[in-house]
Amino acid sequence: MAKKTKQTAGTPATVALTRAGVEFTVHPYDHDPRAESYGLEAAEALGLAPEQVFKTLFASLDGRLVVGVVPVTGQLDLKALVRALGGSKAVMADPAAAERATGYVVGGISPVGQKRQHPTVVDESALTHDRVYVSGGRRGLDLGLSPADLVRITSAVTARIGR
Repeated sequence: MAKKTKQTAGTPATVALTRAGVEFTVHPYDHDPRAESYGLEAAEALGLAPEQVFKTLFASLDGRLVVGVVPVTGQLDLKALVRALGGSKAVMADPAAAERATGYVVGGISPVGQKRQHPTVVDESALTHDRVYVSGGRRGLDLGLSPADLVRITSAVTARIGR
């Protein structure tokens, strides 16, 4: 079950995972506001392989917000996202729109526990790992869970969307 600390208990992501009965681990680290990449910072600070750490990105697909979860070592392929969800055109979403839609701040947006669920695609490379790490709902906090649980809790589809 979840490892809980005062510092991390109660983010919407940890609450959602606990309520769903998903086994996860909590990994806080000291966030440096000068970090160029939140995801690579998390991997380094936690001593994790960067290909196991995933970032949550928002795009606007034909005017609706959608989520792409890709390794921190790469980028979101918008054309692949369009193919995975069906649509005609996607652009990266405005960060302020992503914050409003999720209740999280950029750099701490979790794919879990958002204000409302958005169509989500998890890069299929996640399935090659026993455990993946995603933001826990704030900067300086990652959660470890099985990729199958991540896909299930977010009602995601999997596809090759990273490049």
